[in-house]
Amino acid sequence: MAPLEFGWFLPTMGDTTAFARPVEVASSSEMFERVTCAAESAGFDYMLIPVQTNCWEAWIASAMMVAHSRTIKMLVAARPGYINPALLAKMISTFDRLSGGRICINLIAGGSDEEAAADGVTYPKEQRYELMEEEVTILKALWTSKGPVDFVGKYYQLNQAVTRPPIFQQPYPKFYLGGGSRQAWELSARHANVHLFWGDSPARIASQMAEIRELAAGYGRRADIGFGMRLQIICREREEDAWSAAHALVEGASDAHKEMVRNTFTISVANRRMQELAKNEDKFLGPHLWTGITAVRAGAGVAVVGDPAQCAATLQQFIDIGCHSFCLSGYLHDEEAERFGRLVRPLLLAKNRERMTTLA
Repeated sequence: MAPLEFGWFLPTMGDTTAFARPVEVASSSEMFERVTCAAESAGFDYMLIPVQTNCWEAWIASAMMVAHSRTIKMLVAARPGYINPALLAKMISTFDRLSGGRICINLIAGGSDEEAAADGVTYPKEQRYELMEEEVTILKALWTSKGPVDFVGKYYQLNQAVTRPPIFQQPYPKFYLGGGSRQAWELSARHANVHLFWGDSPARIASQMAEIRELAAGYGRRADIGFGMRLQIICREREEDAWSAAHALVEGASDAHKEMVRNTFTISVANRRMQELAKNEDKFLGPHLWTGITAVRAGAGVAVVGDPAQCAATLQQFIDIGCHSFCLSGYLHDEEAERFGRLVRPLLLAKNRERMTTLA
């Protein structure tokens, strides 16, 4: 079984404890460093750097945070069409060398054609997946080839391309991909080390894992692909305090705000599933698996809510069906990271000691 790993989220758009209010903690180097150091101290293995329009630039932010930390890796997006793959290969190998292997790659096609077009990437989503396929193929070829690389594809042509410095992690950094479409699953099956699901019921996730494993088997990769969950977490020492914090996050959100969320990333299958869950009146996928945030936040909004034992038990359900990677976030992000490390991680360690490392 793969070792368990835990990732945290760097809110480069700012931080808040209530979506109805303006950002409470503004984006800044000091805030980024505080969240990163809290996550590292709490035992998180990697930090997800977001790339949505309201976020600060991910490559610069991640490079700065590597310099302000010691062990945590940066999970940074390689978005199709944004950076020529020959240059991207060099950027990643340089980052990999200078950081001593503290980078992993998040494959994101993007949930909005309009957002991509605003950035000058005019391919529709289906073509962005085709573009991503070529880019990942080129990256892997440049990092593993013993000589210059030639490539002729639909979107890219390379003639005797080389990358310096050589990649540090062998054979190359891990690839993560989250997506609910068939194209996303196919790309994960062929290239990803970890397919990250957005929150859903353990039974539904187990069924989708089985489908993606079968796709991976077609590429000879059944044993090479792993699975993870992208979840929010709201943990307090008392359950009632956790629910108070959860409800405070969503209270007061206007109809206009909720409508904006419904109309964001509408071409994303994963986000459409979040909006489907937002319509569920009781807001629960399980006793401590709550869909309330999905109505006020675009993207992965399913939250684990409860006291430490309840949160650990809910995460354990996903471990038991075969998930080994957990990319989490909570509000405020430095404070919730500290609570996870102090309250929840020890309980998961007690149940999964052979798959987790003890913090120094």
